[in-house]
This record gives sequence, structure tokens and C-alpha cells, in this order.
Amino acid sequence: MTFANPIIAAGVRGLQSLYAERAVTPVEATESYLSRIRGLDGALGCYVHVDAEGARTAAHESAARWQSGRAISALDGVPIGIKANIAVGGFPWHAGIGGHRERIAAADAECVSRLRAAGAIILGVLNMHEGAFGATTDNPWFGRTHNPWKHGHTAGGSSGGSGAATAAGLCAAALGSDTLGSVRIPAGFTGTFGHKPTQGLISTEGVVAMSWTLDHVGVHARSVEDCGLMLAGACGADGELAGDIATPMSLEMLKAAPFAVLDFAAVAEVSPATAKALHAAVERGRAAGLNFETISLGDYDFAAAIQSGLLICAAETLVEHDEALTANPEGFSEAYRAILKMGSSRSAPDLARAYRTLGSMAEAAREALSGYAGLILPTTPFPACPFEEQPRDVALFTTLGNVVGLPVTAFPTGMDEGLPLSASALAWDDETALGLAQAMTQSFEAPGDYRG
Repeated sequence: MTFANPIIAAGVRGLQSLYAERAVTPVEATESYLSRIRGLDGALGCYVHVDAEGARTAAHESAARWQSGRAISALDGVPIGIKANIAVGGFPWHAGIGGHRERIAAADAECVSRLRAAGAIILGVLNMHEGAFGATTDNPWFGRTHNPWKHGHTAGGSSGGSGAATAAGLCAAALGSDTLGSVRIPAGFTGTFGHKPTQGLISTEGVVAMSWTLDHVGVHARSVEDCGLMLAGACGADGELAGDIATPMSLEMLKAAPFAVLDFAAVAEVSPATAKALHAAVERGRAAGLNFETISLGDYDFAAAIQSGLLICAAETLVEHDEALTANPEGFSEAYRAILKMGSSRSAPDLARAYRTLGSMAEAAREALSGYAGLILPTTPFPACPFEEQPRDVALFTTLGNVVGLPVTAFPTGMDEGLPLSASALAWDDETALGLAQAMTQSFEAPGDYRG
């Protein structure tokens, strides 16, 4: 995405270069982001807490390190945002739930601690769908997060604040969480890059669980390279390992591997624009020398996987919040209480079957993909919709990545009537997923109201 402000346009890697050249300081960059938040976030609703004083203090510390040649990493001095279910010491840690509104995190989540250790500057806490259980970020307690591309349209969920803030230039990058698609759906709806890493690569310690079986922490950024840098920082990699994780696989290496494209028309109805943009992305890949074959996933049942996943999420979410729900039921919306009730109303055999179904679906998908280095599929079946419309089958394709625990990068493929379109690259390793996305993406300008 391109912005008129060179600091915002720089993104993560660009800021590192500006700092090294002494063209900009972390203090100036932080002030630019804080100014944009003050001026623009009132209409978007991305942030639920901003720590301007803390960010300024961290920026001055980072500036001193750059001045003395002691910068810690590529993230040193980079202003980022954190989803509200990920603990930031001293910040609200409510996961978008009214009953937890007053809860303050005693310490950083492990992934946040690692980002701080890399020198990242935390601007604040980002809005999310209540309890992470939904795809609109139409939060009854903390308000709606609007899509920067079209006001009144959802930015996706549950990490809607992370995707929207990144797209609008209200942070250089952001952390989100992803259980059935909650990083990639907002990425798809906002025209950003969203990377859900290999399960366990980024620690979920200090993250309010939606499902410990399926939860991942992921990243939002405005380029593939920036996703890689955030990934390396959040998982605590350093030295040669950091370089490996942060660097998308080269095009030359990708050319040597066979890749698959999902026969998605056999799975669900996809908007014509989404399908056309995905096919155009595949053709860009072919023109660059990549090899693709269209496949189905054999015995993998997309509908069965998502239904089983939802039941498991409801049950595990209930365990996470049972004590708070009992003490303060009015602190949970009626819609969220209904979800939690589903977690207790189904029988133990139903839940056991759900776990078995997910296990068999993971095995089926891995078998179908065994001859390929990666898979291209839609991120969502359609672009962002108005808040008044309930998204249909929005996590149908994204759930696959959580079921198999493999890395997936959502990347922009074009526009349709002013809204971004997106596809996703699933692979056996993070570097390949990032590299595929980089080879196939369609770049475009930032949202019109936020380009300044």
C-alpha cells in the first residue's frame, strides 16, 4: 500500500532503513502514528486503549539505541498494535468482553515480551469481536471497527482492529489471534497481509483462549516482508534462525516445487470477482515460472471440519470463561452467552466425535497435499459486507489452516467495487507460504481516506 506520508509508507522494513540512514527517528515515527490515531481512529474504531506516554518513552529509548549504533533488531523503534486478547502488562486485557472491561494485564504475553525485547513500540490495544468468537468486530461493549475501504462495512474478525489499523496506517503492523481464520479474514477484508504461522511457532501464553486446540497468534502487515519480520520478532527468533523465518522463500526455489490450486467451486459459492482475482493471481504465478495443478482435497470435508471446529471452540471457550460468566453473566452479551451455552448443551459423545472428526480431516488434508509444496485457495468466498448483513461461510476456507496447523498467508489479489479481494497460500513451512504470497500478490494504494 502506498501513503503520501513517507513514514507511514515505509512500513516495518522501510522504517529500519530510515532509522539507519538517520532520515527519521523512532520518536518522529511514533508521533506520526499517534497523530494519525488521534485524527482518524474516531471514525474507524480500531483502538480501545492508546498508551501515548509509554510509546513516547519507548521511542526515545529506541532513538538513543539507533543514535549510538546499538539497534536491537529490524523491529527496533517500529510502532505496532496488539489485539485485546493478548496481554500487555499494565494495559486493559478484556478480549472484547464487557465483564473483563476493568481487567489489567499483570505482565506481557510471551509474544509481546519478545516483541518488546526486539525494540518494538507498542501503541495500544486493538478492538476485536467479543471473545474472538465472530467475524465482524461489531463489538457490543467497545463499538464497531469499520473497514477503512468502506465505512459501514465490517473489517472482519475476530482481529478486525488489527487488520483495519494496519490498512489505515494507524500502526506499522499488528498482532492478532487466529482460531478459525481470525487473522486472515480481516486481512482479506482490509487488503492487508495476514500470516497465521505454523501452530506453536508464536507462543499463545498470555492470550485469552478461544480454543487451545486451534488457537494461533498471527501477524498483520502491509507487505510480506514485514509479516516475516513481525513473525521472527514475535516468536523470539534471532541470528540465522531469524533470517530464515523472516525471509520469504525465493522465486527461484519456488519454481522447483509443485503447487496446487483448490477446486473451490466444488466447495462453496464464491463471488465472481473473488474467483476472477484468484485465477489472475495464479496466472501471475505461472508467468513468473511457478507450477500449479488444480486439485480437490479428497476426503477433507470443509463443512464437517468447520462444524466440528465450532463445537470444540464453544466448549473450550466455556471452560476459559465459566467462572467469570457465573459471577457476572451480564458482562457477556446475549449472543455470546448463546455461544457459551452451546458449549455446555452438547453431549460428551458429541464433543468426542468433533475431536475425532477434526483429527480425521487433518489426516485427509495432509494426505491430499502430500505431493505438493503448497496450496492456493480463497481467503473468504466474498469481499467485506455491510454490518447489517451476516457474512456467509466466512471461515469455510480459512478453517483448513487451523485444522492442519500449517502456515497460511492471506494476500491481496485486487479490488471489487471499492473493496479488497484476497487469496491465501498454505504451505508446509512459513517461508514457502510467505514466498508464494509475495510472488502472486496484486499491490494497490492505501484506502482513499487514509492515504495522506
